Amino acid sequence: MIPTKKGYSLIKAAGKAITLSAALLMALPIDALACTQVYVGPKATDSGNVYVGRTEDYAPRHGKVFGIQEPRTNPTFTSDESDFSWTYKGTTHRYTYVRDVAGDWGGRQDAYSEAGTNDAGVSVSATLTTDYNKKIAAVDPCGNKSNPESGIGEYTVTDVLLGCSSSARDGVKLLGSIIDTHGNYDCNQITISDASETWLFMQLSGHQWCAINLTAAAPDKVSVNPNIGKLKFKVDLNDPNVCIHSTGMVETAEKAGTATYFDAEKTQFDVATSYGSEDSGTPQYTRYAQGHAHFGDVLAKGSYTINETGVTSLNDPQLLFTPGKTGITLMDSMKALCARGEGTNFDANANNKLYSIGNNRNVEGHLFQIRQGMSPDIATIQWENLSRVEFGLFIPSYSALLTEVDTSIYPTIDKFTNKHTGSDEKQDSVAAAMDASTENGSLDYTIMDINTLAYNNRTDLAKPVRMYLDALQKQVIAQHNVVDTVMQATPAADRSALANAAHNAVSQQAYQKLHNLLGEMRGWLKGSKSSPFTPSDWNADTKDLQAPVYYATAVIAPAITSVSDSTTVAVDEPVKLSVEANIPDGIKGSDQFMKVAWFNKTNDTKVAETATIDVDTSKAGTTEYYAVVTNTMSGKYTISKTVSVTAEATYKMVKAPTQVTMGQEATFVSDADFSKFVEVRVDNKVVDPSNYTAQSGSTEVTLKSSYTKTLAAGEHTLDIVSNDGKASAKFTVVAAQTNMSNGTKPSKKTNGLLPKTGDSTNIAIASAVGIAGTALALVAIDRKRKSNEV
Repeated sequence: MIPTKKGYSLIKAAGKAITLSAALLMALPIDALACTQVYVGPKATDSGNVYVGRTEDYAPRHGKVFGIQEPRTNPTFTSDESDFSWTYKGTTHRYTYVRDVAGDWGGRQDAYSEAGTNDAGVSVSATLTTDYNKKIAAVDPCGNKSNPESGIGEYTVTDVLLGCSSSARDGVKLLGSIIDTHGNYDCNQITISDASETWLFMQLSGHQWCAINLTAAAPDKVSVNPNIGKLKFKVDLNDPNVCIHSTGMVETAEKAGTATYFDAEKTQFDVATSYGSEDSGTPQYTRYAQGHAHFGDVLAKGSYTINETGVTSLNDPQLLFTPGKTGITLMDSMKALCARGEGTNFDANANNKLYSIGNNRNVEGHLFQIRQGMSPDIATIQWENLSRVEFGLFIPSYSALLTEVDTSIYPTIDKFTNKHTGSDEKQDSVAAAMDASTENGSLDYTIMDINTLAYNNRTDLAKPVRMYLDALQKQVIAQHNVVDTVMQATPAADRSALANAAHNAVSQQAYQKLHNLLGEMRGWLKGSKSSPFTPSDWNADTKDLQAPVYYATAVIAPAITSVSDSTTVAVDEPVKLSVEANIPDGIKGSDQFMKVAWFNKTNDTKVAETATIDVDTSKAGTTEYYAVVTNTMSGKYTISKTVSVTAEATYKMVKAPTQVTMGQEATFVSDADFSKFVEVRVDNKVVDPSNYTAQSGSTEVTLKSSYTKTLAAGEHTLDIVSNDGKASAKFTVVAAQTNMSNGTKPSKKTNGLLPKTGDSTNIAIASAVGIAGTALALVAIDRKRKSNEV
């Protein structure tokens, strides 16, 4: 962002109708012309994600506000930097923003929304101020050269895009159509992204523009642009999947006499060389070299010139380059936004005359982590570093889903007081940073103060503070991965609530860590400084925090890993139920936030608040229990399965056969009262009542012959089940015997007339024959006796 915009608006707000002259522009510090834009393609990262972001440079103690713009109906977008006015017909999207404080703009609350994601999953990073050459300016000047000033510029562009675009491509076409009608206020580059595409939109001149689809044209490349308009790129300008541009782009350059081509046949137009300024300046070239070095592409000797103030020229500068390292991480990309050329010829730590990407004029940095192909509501994570980046912290949010923020940490624009800034935001005032009495409780000022103190006491504070912040950032990244797993598994209707809770949790915990760090830095600077500064939360052995942040803990539910099974015991037999659980956040010590309670489901009462309980089995019957494990930090809980404990009375089987013949009835008697009878089980399977009779006397059960005939030979168990216990008996089933079983034949003496076993007719005949025979024998004996007497 260039200072002329704020300078102009501040003068205007003060009631001075002044047009800034070229002389005044030259008098402003050139190193304030400094924003740095970063793109890392999906094939260059370790995860396949796209990283795109930017830092804004303006003044060391300039405040920023993070918030949410609610949808509006038929809004008119206007600018404080020009007479631009445009009305949208319809209802806009909700979106996040990072804006200037209202005090900078005479009370206006819509200035420079800068970075955000809307509820359709479209993200915008804006703007990177660039330049154009004098010949183009003469043919197609930007609106900031006119009177009155006109055209759409960075004051309004982000609000228009986020409010009115349902996809990145829609945003490109929308902005292009507005420029066709209203023109550009100035030259800028803007990234417009969604889950499918990332576009780089270039405001080239007064009415010309060009947009390239970075993810289609350069998926394996990286870009670092520090306000340079002449960085070359070679793409197919006629392929709408790769490039969309204004119809007069080539014609305007031809008219200006600057049209340049990559080939002699003039078929491949060189947009950057045709439009960009011949000399973008040493601060810009130096940051270009630092950015390339950060990604392992150190500029070769002979490709640049350098003096004590930095890089003074570049040979053949490119917008896109192949990084010198593979598997670029999220942390690598964040570090690019505060790179200082460490260990190179462009090291600003070794030479304080060099301007650097990470400097004391950063006022904000952001990085969009875009997971291509994912659902638009969660595809983009906005990592936001309010205030300066070198000694800052990126806070994650699912900004497409956010509907609220913690206003105690992120004061709204109308409530953001800038008293803590100091007498002049352009002065990096240590006195202001040391004055805790003027704090407004914001994360922005906390990070600003840490930066002011560390930057101005670099020898003593830079290294320990940066080590601590790096460790904190790594923990936040690792824990966000846990949160993301939960988010992806969460139903769409519940995601917004989770997004709000997650952002509040990480913001609050980060604020506490950072504010404690700031307090210790202040205390050390006020003290004797007899020993090196070390944050009390720093563990020198592990190179990590003494106490972890519990970001993931604050949004995750506990997981139950085991719970007792249901059981059946005798009355008064001891029973213990237990549950084991954890909070699956990967954070050591987070289980301290876990609380366990057991409940009696049968009467809906709490039994105890312990992981293990003794169950009352003094009375016969079944009681159901369940455990509730609660994460006290997140408020989320998990309920165990229901566990049944059955206490049974012990009844005796007072009558029971030990052997039952197939096809014969069998009677069993339990000493339980018949009024308690429930069912009969054989081998733990319920017997259909049609297969037995049951009657009182205590409880008498007779298995029918038709049922015993179906039982397999061998041992079985029968239970007579009462409502408070059971009686059991084992019995053996044997097969029925037959007359042929021993292999003998009928006796010849009976002529085979002996009755068969079980033949009642034959038995009767045999009996009659036997009786008659006996009678005849008696008669014969009597006759013989009488004959002897005569």
